Amino acid sequence: MSGTTGSLQDAVEKADLLLEVGRTEEARELIARRLAEEPSDAKAWTRMHRCSLRAEEYEEAERALDQALAHAPDYAYAHILRSYFFHGAPNWHKALAAGREAVRCAPDSWSAHVALAKAMMHPFDQWPAALEVAFEAVRLAPEEPEAHHAVYFYAELLKRQDLVESSARAALALDPECKWAHKVLAEARAADPSAKLSEVADSYATALSVLPQDKEMHRALDGAVYRMLRGTRWLALLCVAIAGVSGRLFPGEGDAVDLPAPLGTRLYALAVMGAVWAFGAWRRYRRMRTGVRLSMGAFVRTNFWGKVAVGQAAWCTLCAVVVVAVPWTERLVPQILFWLALVPTLLTIWFERAGMRR
Repeated sequence: MSGTTGSLQDAVEKADLLLEVGRTEEARELIARRLAEEPSDAKAWTRMHRCSLRAEEYEEAERALDQALAHAPDYAYAHILRSYFFHGAPNWHKALAAGREAVRCAPDSWSAHVALAKAMMHPFDQWPAALEVAFEAVRLAPEEPEAHHAVYFYAELLKRQDLVESSARAALALDPECKWAHKVLAEARAADPSAKLSEVADSYATALSVLPQDKEMHRALDGAVYRMLRGTRWLALLCVAIAGVSGRLFPGEGDAVDLPAPLGTRLYALAVMGAVWAFGAWRRYRRMRTGVRLSMGAFVRTNFWGKVAVGQAAWCTLCAVVVVAVPWTERLVPQILFWLALVPTLLTIWFERAGMRR
């Protein structure tokens, strides 16, 4: 008897390992040999179900679960697999029944409670009860990220943002590479009106470190980067305003303001412009994650509007520097530079905002 039990354990464990590394056919052959020896082996039938499911042989997968439950009606794992197999419309009632059976057979199993919670998607009025089932899964296994995911899933459906974020943080504390938790927290940070753009971009870059192929996250990071690049134009426009004042371009009526402006005034204006850029852009850029800085560079190289934003910021700053640095004796040329910097940039900002409102 002990030899038979050992053979069973060996076959099941080897099949699990083979399935884990994607060697489905080898696992199937091993389980088929085991079932030829012992057709009533419920554990082997559940592994055959997994093999058939991997091969997209759905009728065979269902038959394997039927066989497992025929030989072991109280085998909770088979009920859990059956619940996931029938998950979603139009077989939600079968998934729900299987989930309830799993909890009946193994009331202390967190995975049974998670299976039941996920099966309670239909009908919709079950969502509050499903959240309670998910809470029970977390109570039974607070160290399992999948249990916290069940809480997150229904918290999201029920618009419980506090639970959405707390479940994601709990999962991330258990598994720093937890993909769904990184994505949830990045989206929550983006939705927070008090969050800075640099913080939002950092959150998206963190999520992309574990979700490098997620197109939605890439688009969101590009959007945050673009908004940061657009923000640099306001710094440049502030430099233009400083140049207009310190360069004495628009004296009031009756004012006797001679040109050129004193050297000390012009040097001071240049220093203030440098401080504007140092504290407004360079300091923020230096503190960004490497991923955000790389994304910003790639965005500017590949996106037309990114080039426009950077180009306008550079053009405005250049015009402001020229207006201040050169000791003009007439106002016409520096005034032209002032308006050439100011008007196109403000018009672009206005059109962008109008487009966003539409």
